[in-house]
Amino acid sequence: MTDSILSKAATMEIPINSNGDSRTAEDDSLEQDLQQVMVSGPNLNETSIVSGGYGGAAEGIIPTSSIKAPSMHHSNSNPMMSEEATRGVAVEKFDSVKKWSINTYKCTKQMFSERFGRGTKTVDLELEAQIDVLRETKLKYERILRLARELTNHFYNMVQTQQALGDTFADLSQKSPELQDEFGYNAETQRLLCKNGETLLGAINFFVSSINTLVNKTMEDTLMTIKMYENARLEFDAYRTDLEELSAGPRDAAAMVRIEMAQQQYQIHKDKYERLRSDVTIKLKFLEENKVKVMHKQLLLFHNAISAYFAGNQQQLEQTLRQFNVKLKPPGSDKPSWLEEQ
Repeated sequence: MTDSILSKAATMEIPINSNGDSRTAEDDSLEQDLQQVMVSGPNLNETSIVSGGYGGAAEGIIPTSSIKAPSMHHSNSNPMMSEEATRGVAVEKFDSVKKWSINTYKCTKQMFSERFGRGTKTVDLELEAQIDVLRETKLKYERILRLARELTNHFYNMVQTQQALGDTFADLSQKSPELQDEFGYNAETQRLLCKNGETLLGAINFFVSSINTLVNKTMEDTLMTIKMYENARLEFDAYRTDLEELSAGPRDAAAMVRIEMAQQQYQIHKDKYERLRSDVTIKLKFLEENKVKVMHKQLLLFHNAISAYFAGNQQQLEQTLRQFNVKLKPPGSDKPSWLEEQ
């Protein structure tokens, strides 16, 4: 009976064989997982009714602090109504704490069972492999972003130095008649390099902005959905294990009632798990397509702009920025005009 109920099309249960004798990296993260379980508990002063259970999404959350007793506008209001309203709020808070405690207990028990080899874990091997690739890719792209920002800072300082050096050459050209031509040539060269450097800075800043959006918004959004999926997986396995244990026990009238309730909870968490698994699969697909599209454009921009700058080709450098729709601020436009401030 349980075999037909618990059959899965795209997942499999992998038994955990570790006996827990030696401390591993997963054991070190167990305390963090348990802390997350305890932190997610409700505040008795401001409790929420959570339909998703442990670690779930914020959907279906009703703050009980917003459920208040009717205001006592008149001194002759019925005290029985106020007492009943207060009792209703207390009952709702108690039910919320009870549901959270049961859900937390089941998830904590499942977590221990998985870590110490006394239970099974539902794993979608193909999806887990894609999630691992995403996390590894995000780390590499974060390194690109960090190095690109360092390059921007260093190059900006160089451009500022070139500008100051060009101004100094120009000043000495006016005050040193015997070296006027030599100082003048160098002043003009530094000014040209400064102008091209500002153009290249515009291209690099555009590159950094695009990579930052990809890493810290697009990828992070997908990872948040993956976190919800992993929490739903833990809940699903906890209620699946609970149903299996009840089904293996006696079949008296009271046990059948408990089995029926466990079956309902199992189905609820199974639907939630499968829905989030589908969401993760879709988001991973769209993320990969978006990543290829964005990086194709940004890598071409970065290559063409760097090549044109160090080749001294000012025309090609400006053409590259126009090709990728990178707009530069004109000199002196950093500060808004008086009319713009109005």
